[in-house]
Amino acid sequence: MLERDDDEHEVPLDWRAPFEQIANAFMVKDFQLFDHQIDHVEPIDGSTAKSIADNIAAYGVPLAALNTATWDRSVYRWMDGYWQFLVDLTTDQEEVSDLTLHAKLDDAPTARLEVQSVYVP
Repeated sequence: MLERDDDEHEVPLDWRAPFEQIANAFMVKDFQLFDHQIDHVEPIDGSTAKSIADNIAAYGVPLAALNTATWDRSVYRWMDGYWQFLVDLTTDQEEVSDLTLHAKLDDAPTARLEVQSVYVP
């Protein structure tokens, strides 16, 4: 159960696997999640996928599978109608990089996670 308060919370165990699968898709440049259909995750539209790809390329270091250290810094927060997730990505050179995946989950029984962006905040 996700909290609905003003605090930041660690990403629950149930939501870590989808984020790991998203990161794995991004590692192989599947930015729209065409080849990686993930339970509870929406496909990513073309313009968002291009922005994500451009920001990852500009970072200059290839992505790697999420390191367990990611979960020490990644959080979610209630935003009055939806939950905002911020998940720090892993690269070939950093267990936890400055690149952050931003995703939104609406407050609805059948809501699916929507990846909004990846960038350095």
